[in-house]
Order: sequence, then C-alpha cells, then structure tokens
Amino acid sequence: MNIFRILGDVSHLLAIIILLVKIVKSKSCAGISGKSQILFALVFTTRYLDLFTNFISIYNTVMKVIFLICAYVTVHMIYVKFRKTFDSENDSFRLEFLLVPVTGLSFLENHSFTPLEILWTFSIYLESVAILPQLFMISKTGEAETITTHYLFFLGLYRALYIANWVWRYHTENFYDQIAIVSGVVQTIFYCDFFYLYVTKVLKGKKLSLPMPV
Repeated sequence: MNIFRILGDVSHLLAIIILLVKIVKSKSCAGISGKSQILFALVFTTRYLDLFTNFISIYNTVMKVIFLICAYVTVHMIYVKFRKTFDSENDSFRLEFLLVPVTGLSFLENHSFTPLEILWTFSIYLESVAILPQLFMISKTGEAETITTHYLFFLGLYRALYIANWVWRYHTENFYDQIAIVSGVVQTIFYCDFFYLYVTKVLKGKKLSLPMPV
C-alpha cells in the first residue's frame, strides 16, 4: 500500500458514489450508459473471484465487496428501477466490439494459463475500454450533465493515480505488472480530451458540450 494506491481507491469509490447519488436524488438515469455499467460489473465480477480463494487484508476484502455491490446496484437502477428514464436509443455502442477482442487477448497474453488468471487478465483488459460506451453516448448526444462529468473525472483520476502507484512500486519494490500498466495507460489516454474539457469548462461553471457527430 502507498498514498497513490489509497488515493486511487478513494477516487474510484467517490466516482461510483457520485453516480449512485445522482441516480437516487434525480430518480433518473438520463445521460448514463447502462452498457458501460454492465461492463464495469463484469470487470469486478471476473477480477474479484479470488474473494473465495485468497485473503489479502480486511481493507482489500471490504473494498472488493463494496465495488461489487455498488456495480450491481447501479445496473439494477438503470435497467429495472428507473428503466423508464434510461436513454437506450443513444446508448447504442456495440459491446461485442469490445468483448470479443478483449476475450481473445486475455487468452493470448496472460501471466499463467489458469481460469482465475485468465479471468483476472480479462478484467484488466476490459476495464481499460469499459468507459467507451459512456464516452460514445456523450459524443452522440453532444453534452453531459455536470454530475456525470464529475463521475467521469474521478474515474479517470483513479486510473491516473494507479499509474503513479505502479511507478512508485517499481522504484521502491522493483515490481511491475506489464499487463496492468499498459492497460491503465490505455484507459487514461481515453480520458485525456475529457480532462481538458473538464478543467476548461466544467470547473468554470460551464456545461460540457461536444461537437455533434456528422
């Protein structure tokens, strides 16, 4: 554990809480990609199967359980409780474009060819692209609610802090995980344009708007 890992976990948890609070308070899922939330639920499910086989610490176990519960509660709210407010027309990203190559890559590039290791690798690769349906939805509608942009900002910040965590671990422990680092960098790159718009618009009180696709 180090400060970057802790701050990354806090940022990740804060992002999820912001999204859940937004849904509950507004009783609406408008502007939220249900497909991205399904992918994140799949990420946590395949990554945290070691809950049943490997105890690391109370902190680690509690965080895993919280992320799992929050992920499935979010999916339930989108597709069941507040389904009438869900914008399925604009949440139209084809998930097979992500799931098929990620599945194939997890079998080809992993640390060891065992079921749990392949599923963990799958979760790492999938997390790096799971936000794409949400970003695609924003680009399709041309704008995003402020609360949704806060969610995306803290989600991106979590990934950036985890990169710092890997750098710290390399310098202090001489340890690095190439799969996790490369996937984290790829995911952070997807947020770069959003970070710029967040700082130049949202933090100045303006609504985040994007050019409408032609």
